[in-house]
Amino acid sequence: MAKEALLTMDGVVEEVLRNTQFRVSMANGASVLAYACARLRQNRIRIIAGDKVTLEISPYDLTRGRINFRHKDERPMATAPRRFPFKRK
Repeated sequence: MAKEALLTMDGVVEEVLRNTQFRVSMANGASVLAYACARLRQNRIRIIAGDKVTLEISPYDLTRGRINFRHKDERPMATAPRRFPFKRK
């Protein structure tokens, strides 16, 4: 394995902590403390408890990781039609 190689795993956000940190549980039962990558923060992508995420973990410390993708829900959210304010001419 290369020195710079990262482990990529999928998980579910259990808990939202302060300072944009999250407690993520993975399929194998492990729990990881993760933070959102810069691209997610820059594009203001919100991560809430219950979201499925993809994270990168260093092979040196398996208890910490970086969230680099949030998967969309299977069911679309019901949105109300957008109304524009009435304009007088």
